[in-house]
Amino acid sequence: MAEIRHNWTKEEINTIYNKPLLALVLEAANVHNEHHVFGEVQISSLLSVKTGGCSEDCAYCPQAARYNTGVQVHALMKTSDVVAAAMNAKAGGASRFCMGAAWREVRDNRDFDRVLEMVKAVNTLDMEVCCTLGMLTESQAAKLADVGLYAYNHNVDTSEEHYGEVITTRTYDDRLQTLSNVRKAGISVCSGGIIGLGETDEDRVGMLFTLATLPQHPESVPINTLVPVAGTPLADNNKVPFDQLVRMVATARIVMPASAVRLSAGRLELSVAEQAMCFMAGANSIFAGDKLLTTPNPEFNSDMAMFEMLGLKPKAAFADHDPRVKSNQPQHEHA
Repeated sequence: MAEIRHNWTKEEINTIYNKPLLALVLEAANVHNEHHVFGEVQISSLLSVKTGGCSEDCAYCPQAARYNTGVQVHALMKTSDVVAAAMNAKAGGASRFCMGAAWREVRDNRDFDRVLEMVKAVNTLDMEVCCTLGMLTESQAAKLADVGLYAYNHNVDTSEEHYGEVITTRTYDDRLQTLSNVRKAGISVCSGGIIGLGETDEDRVGMLFTLATLPQHPESVPINTLVPVAGTPLADNNKVPFDQLVRMVATARIVMPASAVRLSAGRLELSVAEQAMCFMAGANSIFAGDKLLTTPNPEFNSDMAMFEMLGLKPKAAFADHDPRVKSNQPQHEHA
C-alpha cells in the first residue's frame, strides 16, 4: 500500500507531475484503489450565506469589493433559509454542506454568532457541516468545533512563490496559520488551490508540496480551475488545458493518498468523459448544485445521470471510518 508521507521534496513531486499522462493516471488509480472505496464519490454542496463586499484583493474573485463584477452584495442569510437549502442539498444527494461568507476574517460579533447558529442547525440534518469564512483565530475555531463544525475550508490557492502575484491583502503564512488553528480545534481541514492563475508548472508542484508536507494532510483537497470573471484582474486568462487538471488531480492523489481530492470550480466546463478521467485519476469528491458561491456549476440532476452512467455511488456522510480508508492522522504517544 502507498505510504502516507509528509517529507516529500519538490523534486519528487515534480517527477510525478511530469510522468507520461496515462502512466500517471494508472499509478494514481492504483493508489486511490488502495486507500478508498473505488467508485464512491462524495457530493458536497456550497452555499454563499453572505455574498460580496469583501475587502480582499484576490485577483480571481468576483466578490472583492474593489472589482466591478456585477455581483450583488447580500447580507448574512437567515438561519431558516440556510437550513432549507441544506435540506434541499441533502435531497439532491449531498452528504456535505458548506457555508461560505465573503469575509476577510471572522470577527467576534453578532454575524459570527449567527453562523454558529447555522452550524448547529445544519448539524441536526446528519450532514458533514463545513464553513469557509476567511481567516480564523484559535478561539473562533474552538467555538465552531463546539457547535459541531465538521470541516473548515481555507485554500492556499497557489505556491508560496506565486502567491503575491494573486493576493496582496494577506500573506501565505496567514493562510497556514488559519489551517493550524483549525487543526488545533480538532476540525477536519479542507485546503487546495486554483490552477489558471498565471502560475507555472513549478508553482503547481509548489502548491501540492505545501499541502503534502503539512504535519497532517488536509482531509479534503479541492482542485479548482479558474473561472474567469469579467471585472477581475484575471478575466482574460486562458482556459486551463484539460490534461493539466488531470495531472493535478493524479499528483494530489499520489502524494496525499488518504485525502479526498475534490473537483471544484471549473467542472461545468468538463465533459462527462473528462470528468470520468479525473475520477480514474483519483478524484473522489465533487461540488454539486447550480452554483459555487457565485459561479455556475452542474446541477444535481445532471450529476446523478453521470453517476449512473459511470457506475459511481454517492459517499455517505461521516463514512471515513471505512476500514479501507486509512487515517492520515499521526499516532500520538500518551504520557
